[in-house]
Amino acid sequence: MSDMTDRRRRLPWRSVIGKSPRSVAGQVFVLQVALVAVLVVCGVLALVLQSQRDTGSEARRRSIAVAQTFAHSPGILQALKTPQPSKILQPLTERARKSAGVDFIVVMDTHGIRYTHPIPSKIGHRFVGTIGPSLAGKVYTESVHGPLGHEEQATVPIDDTRGKVVALVSAGLKVKNVTSEVHRQLPLILASGAVALVLSTGGTALVGRRLRRQTHSLAPDEMTRMYEHHDTVLHSVREGVLIVGADERLLLVNDEARRLLDLPAEAEGRPVSTLSGLEPEIVELLVSGREATDEVLFAGERLLAVNQRPTDRAGCPGGTVVTLRDSTELQALSGRADVARERLKLLYDAGLGIGSSLDVTRTADELARIAVPRFADFVTVDLADAVLRGEEPAATATDMRRIAVHGIRDDHPFYEKDRLIDFLPSTPQARGYGTGHSELVTDLSAVRDWQAQDPRRARELLDYGIQSLIVAPIRARGVVLGTATFWRAKRELFEEEDLSLAEELVARAAVSIDNARRYAREHALAVTLQRSLLPRALPEQSALDVGYRYLPAQSGVSGDWFDVIPLPGSRVALVVGDVVGHGLHAAATMGRLRTAVHNFAALDLPPDELLGHLDDLVGRIDTDEAGADAAGIAGATCLYAIYDPVTRRCTMARAGHLAPALVHPDGSATFADVPAGPPLGIGGMPFQTAELQLAEGTELVLYTDGLIEDRARDLDEGMELLRQALAGHPGRAPDESCQAVLDELLPERPTDDVALLVARTQALTPDRVAVWDVPPDPAAVADMRLAVSAKLDEWGLTELGFATELVLSELITNAIRYGGEPIRVRLIRDRTLICEVADGSNTSPHLRYAATTDEGGRGLFLVSQMTERWGVRYSPQGKVIWAEQALP
Repeated sequence: MSDMTDRRRRLPWRSVIGKSPRSVAGQVFVLQVALVAVLVVCGVLALVLQSQRDTGSEARRRSIAVAQTFAHSPGILQALKTPQPSKILQPLTERARKSAGVDFIVVMDTHGIRYTHPIPSKIGHRFVGTIGPSLAGKVYTESVHGPLGHEEQATVPIDDTRGKVVALVSAGLKVKNVTSEVHRQLPLILASGAVALVLSTGGTALVGRRLRRQTHSLAPDEMTRMYEHHDTVLHSVREGVLIVGADERLLLVNDEARRLLDLPAEAEGRPVSTLSGLEPEIVELLVSGREATDEVLFAGERLLAVNQRPTDRAGCPGGTVVTLRDSTELQALSGRADVARERLKLLYDAGLGIGSSLDVTRTADELARIAVPRFADFVTVDLADAVLRGEEPAATATDMRRIAVHGIRDDHPFYEKDRLIDFLPSTPQARGYGTGHSELVTDLSAVRDWQAQDPRRARELLDYGIQSLIVAPIRARGVVLGTATFWRAKRELFEEEDLSLAEELVARAAVSIDNARRYAREHALAVTLQRSLLPRALPEQSALDVGYRYLPAQSGVSGDWFDVIPLPGSRVALVVGDVVGHGLHAAATMGRLRTAVHNFAALDLPPDELLGHLDDLVGRIDTDEAGADAAGIAGATCLYAIYDPVTRRCTMARAGHLAPALVHPDGSATFADVPAGPPLGIGGMPFQTAELQLAEGTELVLYTDGLIEDRARDLDEGMELLRQALAGHPGRAPDESCQAVLDELLPERPTDDVALLVARTQALTPDRVAVWDVPPDPAAVADMRLAVSAKLDEWGLTELGFATELVLSELITNAIRYGGEPIRVRLIRDRTLICEVADGSNTSPHLRYAATTDEGGRGLFLVSQMTERWGVRYSPQGKVIWAEQALP
């Protein structure tokens, strides 16, 4: 190639005229000049002949037009009907002949006798020509020798109004006049031919010059040698080359392309679509003409990289040039790289898709779905049954529960989900579970030990097409939790290199499964703790008909609680509270607060004082836990209400809690107007008590914020939904109201605990309550014993008379001696017989054990011995000492 470049530089550039005799361009120039001259001469002759033919055609066309125009001229038919038509028609034909530029216009009758003629002496003679076709209604043209000489004439009929031919008109030109037209055009034709010859010669010179530049003034032998070298190189390269023409024929194919495509020897010149042995994909590419860059196509067992480009650029002829490269070995390496890339992508997707929740079953199902069908056709996951309970797994593969089965088809013969399986020691699952190492069975049909587990099902698996398996133990923190089995059917068998991928997949799931197991255990412990701290059953009492619901959150336990606490005097306390946070810490804090509420309630404190003591307790818990760097600072809300069935009064106070709802006996629902106090633990702000007078049958609805708060709605909307759910059902039982409210307000998976308490008020009728005012005189004790004895007889409780008289004597005597006015006695017959003595002092009585020499101090001791319970409660008017006796 360098020799060619040097030669091109040495060749001088010559003018077009002075070409070398050896130059291909010079020879081509001479040939082109001769060819152009011949073409110009032939063109001139063709123009002459064409001009003559066109002139004759023009003469006939003009003759026909003139004859037809005159035949249809107005007045022709009237003139023919006159006695002397020639007198009228002769002047008309002459004027028309001169204006139309024809040599004659002749009007004749149907026998061919002329009415008109340019030579008047010829009028009355027979027309020279054929009139038969015109008498039949046709236009007829012919060349004749008439009175004027050699003529081209056209004859047309003249029809009357009924379409009958009544005369004929003929018009024509003399041939010598036509020839003269050609002779006048001949100089122009010759001039045009000369100009064409000059232009063609100039164009030939330019083409020759361009050819000289392109051939570099090479002689024919040099050109031959160059193309021989080109042909040698073309057929020696190790890359196939084809040229396909615009007509989809194979124009050129080198030896390598013939070998790669297995083409026959006579392939060149044939359409590509008719070549046998070509793959359809290759044929489609060759005939499409589109560009292709390193497209990989199969040719038999070879894998070819194909490039195709069009050849119609820069004025080249249309078609495509195609190069082929055998890339079978390279593709094999690329295939292995693709496999590695797919495996990395699978592991990446597994890292994102496995372990999205703290649920063992869902995590196992995510593992199975990630692996199918990208790694295996079927995946089964078996875990030790203890793992599902959050416990430590056993050492052997017994009591394994199948928690995930997924595959490319649903009609598989594998053990169904949730089945408990005891794997035999000979099975790959038992070996993998026991050793903690993966097991590979390449060909299941050639191995027998796994079939001992279930021979019938093993045959079904083989008949189904299952061919190989990998068992990977699910191992986390040194403990084997179960196994994941990957199965393949009717595809390439598992190999040793697949073990590492299976182990990586399972390793990503193992940590999530173990985390879910630990979470399940902690969640179960927290739920157990919380449920143990909540009331298992409501106490018996007559003041309220109570229904309740408690629902732990799906994400973990919280600190919601409720309580129903019987108080002296047939009263009942209702409590609902909520500790901030989730988990064991919140549940434990809730237990401490619930215990504290019970203790404070035992002191019979009013709601505002009880919340004040509870606020102090939460403040101390916050201080202690903050100082000990505990899990977090406690915070809580609480609502405390006391209902008295005798007076039907309900006193309540709230600390940061939501206001309770009231459902009135007529079915309307409102929210109680209870002053809002700060949450527990803040301190510094007193709590206020609200007192409500409730009609019998009114429902008190206490709840925690988990019932009405939701991400999809605000607090006011939730409270309105609660009001609507409660309203309009006056006769509905409290338990039914609880369920209806939960169904209406809660989502499918609540995110927070929910405590709900619905209490319908009841009242003690006046015939079950007796009240006496006692004067501060010791003599009044005897009168009270008589009055109480009479009331007990009225209630049918005569046998309690002695103990009741003794108790009242001691309590009234102490009130007269140590208390203040007013003194009042109240007797209540409920589930127990309640004796109450109220006075206006706040002095607190104390139980003492009197010595044998003491004169007093035995009264309260006798009261405690004669009654089930006794106690003291304080009020703004003083104190009340009460005692309860069991009814017979």
